[in-house]
Formats: sequence, structure tokens, C-alpha cells
Amino acid sequence: MLFFENYSFVNVLMFIAVFIGLILLNELTRRSKILSVITFILIPVIFTIFIWGKTDNENTSGNWFAWVKTYSALAGVVGFMAIRYFEKLQKKKWILLFPGLILSVNILEAVFRDFEVFSKVNVVENGLTLIGGPWNIINGIAGILSIITITGWFGIRVAKTKSKDMIWADQQWFWVIAYGVWNLSYVYNCIPERAFYAGVALIFSSTLLSFFSTKGAWLQHRAQTLALWAMFTLTFPNYDSLNAFNIVSTNSPFAKYILSISALVVNLAVLGFEIYTLTKKKRSPITNEIYQDLRSYKKMIEINNL
Repeated sequence: MLFFENYSFVNVLMFIAVFIGLILLNELTRRSKILSVITFILIPVIFTIFIWGKTDNENTSGNWFAWVKTYSALAGVVGFMAIRYFEKLQKKKWILLFPGLILSVNILEAVFRDFEVFSKVNVVENGLTLIGGPWNIINGIAGILSIITITGWFGIRVAKTKSKDMIWADQQWFWVIAYGVWNLSYVYNCIPERAFYAGVALIFSSTLLSFFSTKGAWLQHRAQTLALWAMFTLTFPNYDSLNAFNIVSTNSPFAKYILSISALVVNLAVLGFEIYTLTKKKRSPITNEIYQDLRSYKKMIEINNL
């Protein structure tokens, strides 16, 4: 295969289990404040003390990056929960900068890593085979464009529904897809042995949820599924050594070019549409929601009772 190899019935079955598991856990936790607190606050505290914090435990990862990713993802989820469940916070405009800032930092972190991997040729780091090349630079630029095209920072609201989802209506479907292509390319470039799970399963689960679950809540879906996966990988750091998780990247330069160029093209398209909209509507991409005239935007507002 061009992108991945080592397909088998067991491997595909495990992929499906991971994919469905992320979706189900996301749907269960977003509908219950109590379950959210247990999953994203209580369990991490217990695991930090009794599992993650024991460096001599075989299930504990010594990789600092895994720790940073796990706790940053959890910080995002808990921050979003605070916005969703505390009405006083919702009235403070400055707090609405938090989702956009944490998203931008997360993307920027990956961009730096792509640029860093550019200079690595057949280098093995933490069990990952890194093959750098022009695709890293191309994809890094696409990531920067993904940050630039984030709009409607102050337009985040909480849905007037039972689940009280965090709705970012200006984060339209085309931006979500462009982000997904960029992020898949990043994972393929920088985490090749785990890209099928940390990339395909993780990215597609949150993207699917944004289309078929609560519309407008992509960032909430993304944060929760990412936190769930990060918790799993920190608890079982050597999961990819199991035969059931043996679908890996081919590390094909051609495949890397396809993904990185695709990421650049779609993010350029989103930027072009943003510039067109800004020019036509005369709106600020930060203080205003620039896509409020789109049918998909209006639909998001309607179904969330906003």
C-alpha cells in the first residue's frame, strides 16, 4: 500500500475498536458533567499518583513529550468544561481567547516539530523512524496557514441544550477538513509508526463527530478524543509493539509529498476564501464572526438553540 502496510484482520479490527471507542467515550462524557469530571479530572489524578508517576512501572512512559501532550490535552478539556458549566465565565470575553490560543499553540508546536524533523534522515528517536525532507517544510507552512485562518475567536458560545456543548460556529467545515489534512500529514511525517492510530483514527473520529454529532463543537470533540488517546498511550506506552497495533507507515517520500502538498493546497484555499470574505464583508477575523452569512453557520446556530 502507498501510505500504510501490515494490514491484517486483527489489525483492522483493532483500528475499528479504537475508532468506535473514541467516538463512544466522547459522546458519553460530553453528555454528562459527572462522567466528564470522573474521566478528565479524577482518573488522571489517580493515574498520575499510582501509574504515570511511578517511573519504575513498566506501564509508565519516560518520554516527556507524552507527558506534555497528555496534560496539555487535559488542560484544554478542563478549560472547555469550565467555559461550558460556569455561566459567570461565559460572560467574560477574555476567557473566550483560551480555546483559540490553546489550539494555536498546539498547531505551532507541531509546526516546529515538522521543521525540526526536516534535518533528520533515517534517524530513530523513541522508536520512531524519522525521514526528513522538503515535505516537512511544505507541511509546516500549511500549519502556519491553519493558524492564520482561525476566525471568530470571540464568537464562542455554549449551546442551550442539555449537553451544553462549546460551539464555535465560525469554525466551518472547510477549516476543519483543512486542519485534518495538515494534521494527518504532520503525524505521518513525525510519528510514522503510530500514524494510523494517532492520525487516521484520532483525526477522523473528531472530524466525523463534527459532522454527525454536535455541529460547531469540533474543537471540543478534538480536545476530548485527543485527551482520551493521550491517556491511553501514557498508560500503555508500548502498545504499538503488540501485533494488534502493527499497521505502520510505509515512510514513502512520495506519500509524504502527497499529504504535505494536499495540506498546503487546501489551507491556501481556506485562506483565499477568508480573504475574499473579509474583503467583501469588511469584518475582523478575531472580533467578528466572518462566516455568519453561510447556510452552514446558520444551521449550527439553529440546532444549538443560539
